[in-house]
Amino acid sequence: MEALRIITEEHQNLWRIAITLDQVADDVDAGGKVDPAFFGSIFDYIEQFMDGCHHAKEDSYLFPALRQRSAEAAAVLDRLQAEHRNGPQVLADLRAKLASTAAGGDGNAAFTEALRIYTQSIKAHIRTEEKDAMPLAREVLTADDWAGIDRAFLDNNDPLFGDQAAAEFRQLFHRIASLAPESIGLGAHSAGELEPGVRKGPGEVLLKVEGLESCYGRIKALKGMDLEVRRGETVALVGANGAGKTTFLRTLSGVQPMSAGRITFDGEDISAVRSDQRVRRGICQSPEGRQVFGPLSIEDNLRLGAYTQPKGQVEEDMEKVFSMFPILKEKRALPAGTLSGGQQQMLAIGRALMGRPKLLLLDEPSMGLAPLLVQEVFNVVKALKAQGMTILLVEQNAFAALAIADRGYVLETGSVTLTGTGQELISNEQVRAAYLGM
Repeated sequence: MEALRIITEEHQNLWRIAITLDQVADDVDAGGKVDPAFFGSIFDYIEQFMDGCHHAKEDSYLFPALRQRSAEAAAVLDRLQAEHRNGPQVLADLRAKLASTAAGGDGNAAFTEALRIYTQSIKAHIRTEEKDAMPLAREVLTADDWAGIDRAFLDNNDPLFGDQAAAEFRQLFHRIASLAPESIGLGAHSAGELEPGVRKGPGEVLLKVEGLESCYGRIKALKGMDLEVRRGETVALVGANGAGKTTFLRTLSGVQPMSAGRITFDGEDISAVRSDQRVRRGICQSPEGRQVFGPLSIEDNLRLGAYTQPKGQVEEDMEKVFSMFPILKEKRALPAGTLSGGQQQMLAIGRALMGRPKLLLLDEPSMGLAPLLVQEVFNVVKALKAQGMTILLVEQNAFAALAIADRGYVLETGSVTLTGTGQELISNEQVRAAYLGM
């Protein structure tokens, strides 16, 4: 039932878009401006992602099979597919209202009212699919049905289904997050390029951790952890508060002492290597809570990330970070402490990238962010993964982390209790009950 997993993930993105539209409508009603570039980016995403791809996949594969297997499906699917057919016209009407409002022909109130009606319809549509159509599909479709549906949804050569389409949608979402007001997004004037480069496949083991232990006084925080990360992999480490996730990353970075075990990185035992030397070897961390240097400028924060690198490459690397996060370039001379939470998170990631990491450690990158920016953080991780970067991701948002990870580890009170591919862990009943709320 991979198709249902994909549809559910897409529903989560669409729900975030609906919430964002509601929030911006509130801001406009309170006296804010109607930004045609931002709303245009939202409508482009809906047109290409929801109307052009999401609905087309359901109409072509899932819904026909469901109609064939169940007479009860018709009442629900007739309504859903009528909404699919009407979607482009509804969106065209919204674009017309936006143009009229931006030109001064209509007041803001008429536009925001139309937005709210539209977001209510999106949410109602998603609820119907999740509560009525998808449970029925699980009940009546056969294994052969799912084999064909899943094959279509996972077809990487199909322009509506494949990796290229997914990358294009991430780029569209990145544009929305970049242009959204600072209260819910990044607040930039331009979107930048999220995903240059071609993915390299995972290779040999880059990081191997054996029997790792670390203590705070007499309290043992890590209890004999074993873990490995292959070159080019994205590996997620998930677990509850207090499980030892941040302690593990701090121990890898060398800022938290280890009391037993061995860490091998790029073929070298680095167990006794100082933290600064680990950075020079390519272990770079974006810490929990951002921890930017507030009084220093954004540019100086980035330069500090490149402290161990040759000076001749710093400007080029900084421009690469600016191309991903234009808001950092727009505010490059301002103190980092004046940035919003989302902007500081992008700065923390950018600062780590300035060290040209062989292994990027991301510690709770989505913590405390608005829903739009939570998804943007994971889009950034996907983009870095597509470029071949090796990533160890620590997250409480277990579903989102495991959904993009090649492999994952579940950590409980300092010990690894489960490991497997990201999808195997998402499907594991123990993980679903403990961490996914399912």
